[in-house]
Amino acid sequence: MQKISEVRARTVDFKPGERNVFLHLLTQCNLSCRHCYINSAQHGTNILSKETALDWLQLFARPDRASNLVLLGGEPTLHPDLAAIIRAAKALRYAVTVDSNGFLFHDILERVQPEELDFLSFSLDGPDAAVNDLIRGEGVFAVCTENLRKAIALGFRTSLICTISALNIEHLHRMPDLLAELGVRRFFIQVIGLRGKSAAACADNLQVDPERWLEAVPAAARQAARLGIHVTYPKVFLEPGEAFSCAGVAAENYFVFPNGRVYRCPLCEDHPIHSLCIESGQLLHRSGLNEDRFFNLSIPEGCVMNKLLQPDNIAYLPDGTPEHRISCCMLKQDITPQ
Repeated sequence: MQKISEVRARTVDFKPGERNVFLHLLTQCNLSCRHCYINSAQHGTNILSKETALDWLQLFARPDRASNLVLLGGEPTLHPDLAAIIRAAKALRYAVTVDSNGFLFHDILERVQPEELDFLSFSLDGPDAAVNDLIRGEGVFAVCTENLRKAIALGFRTSLICTISALNIEHLHRMPDLLAELGVRRFFIQVIGLRGKSAAACADNLQVDPERWLEAVPAAARQAARLGIHVTYPKVFLEPGEAFSCAGVAAENYFVFPNGRVYRCPLCEDHPIHSLCIESGQLLHRSGLNEDRFFNLSIPEGCVMNKLLQPDNIAYLPDGTPEHRISCCMLKQDITPQ
């Protein structure tokens, strides 16, 4: 076990040619979480057919290069053909993760073998029902943890995602003990984005201020690492003198929605400024003033899309300089237990 002084986070820089495909198979969900980022008006309400999903996987496949695929919703296990889509993706040499709210519809644990899936990721936003269910809905904690235990017992590689907001940050320090008790060995901490329902619920003050984030999140990550858990969390705030890098330039990230919109930056998903689209079975670049026109801009605040789309979360010093520069939302901190 590491000593406290030995537990260190490292910034995971973008790798040249790194590819991540986030495919939303549908936008429907059985839950109504208070921070849901899905925006049906922008993302559509249709469910991709199995045939369309497989065609789209082909569009982004690069058999000669490593590509990560995250299958999302809504709730992806609501898709009746999820098992077949997973197998097709593995045949195309994707590393496949399914992000689920834990209800695991269509008997997915029986229809997919552990070796067919790289990770089955569960979402849980509190260390007990009192915290989690206030955010995700009554009874969700019990169902999610029961199915998480079942998945681990069956041999699935599991991870857990916790989205941090003002509703649960005071309880984050209790999450590592829960993960250790459940047997989870991979923990993703997420920052709440001002998108979808979160953007409409700004009056709820879900956003976390920089001081609370910097105090609570790294400390919880170190505690999880001491318990043998691999932790990844957003960099969010750059250190003085630390260079800004945008994933839209340094890597390949595609956020794909059922209506054919393809974004390169997740902050843009509430707006029709996607840089790519899928039409007639082809991946097409869109002309005009879209997200990709901004990725190379350099500003004192760091991320230009954050400055344009959610400027209220930036604070300034009396001389007009930002208190914190915001990193690219895809830049991560990582702690691997020794």
